[in-house]
Amino acid sequence: MIGLGRMGANMTKRLLTHGHQVVAFDRDPEAVKASQADGAEGAGSIADLCSGLAPPRAVWVMVPAGDPTTQTVSALAEQLEAGDVIIDGGNSNYHHAQQMTERLRPKGIDFIDAGTSGGIWGLANGYCLMVGGTTDAVAKVEPVFVALAPEGGYAHVGPSGAGHFVKMVHNGIEYGMLQAYAEGFALLDAAKEFDLDLHEVASIWRYGSVVRSWLLDLAERALADRTAFERIEGWVDDSGEGRWTVEEAIDRAVPAPVITASLFERFSSRRQGEFAARMIAALRNEFGGHAVHSDPS
Repeated sequence: MIGLGRMGANMTKRLLTHGHQVVAFDRDPEAVKASQADGAEGAGSIADLCSGLAPPRAVWVMVPAGDPTTQTVSALAEQLEAGDVIIDGGNSNYHHAQQMTERLRPKGIDFIDAGTSGGIWGLANGYCLMVGGTTDAVAKVEPVFVALAPEGGYAHVGPSGAGHFVKMVHNGIEYGMLQAYAEGFALLDAAKEFDLDLHEVASIWRYGSVVRSWLLDLAERALADRTAFERIEGWVDDSGEGRWTVEEAIDRAVPAPVITASLFERFSSRRQGEFAARMIAALRNEFGGHAVHSDPS
């Protein structure tokens, strides 16, 4: 396992508890020590990690998408041999998996893209795994996928790139679901005349309601301490997969208005004093005399 952040460290723990032997590496020596305490064999470098594995070797890369993943795979390509397998479990673009597969093919090294969902809860609950690659390559390391996933939570979804493509769309759907919950609870919060207990509403919706989901379970947890909730700044990041989903929808002429709007709402969250909002307020004042709210300073 390369990359011992919140996901990689917990995945290492889960593999160890399922009887797998794991050699672990991270740029942070303290993260390596923590995994050693869990029972993994620590490595001081990528070369050490590769030498600590018996062929055919399987290396799971769990680092940020983009250059970190590309550099890690490139370093592994110098150390591994024909018959070895590299698994990318990060949120990489599916084109990257296809490129890496072609790049490694002449060396006989298999590349698998494993879309991974489960977050910090995956250690206890398991990780949903959407795997792309050749049938032979996936078969070599399937016991790893079975150990990491809950029953029914793993599938070999298609050839190279398919795993990350499915995970990309999964995250796009997540954007839309999060936005719908956020807007709904914002509307409930705005109905001050009812003095609604939002935590109570979230709680009862989890039982028998058609909108119940794991995200709603998490919303109930988030609203349990309203004071702590109010301290959260309304600034929402995007990991890239929401953008890629929208781009793919455009390229394939597939209507995706909900996912697209939810992505744009995340951009709006980061722009305090949004110019467009100020322009709308100014125009409403100009044509209709509608009041504007000005900063007294």
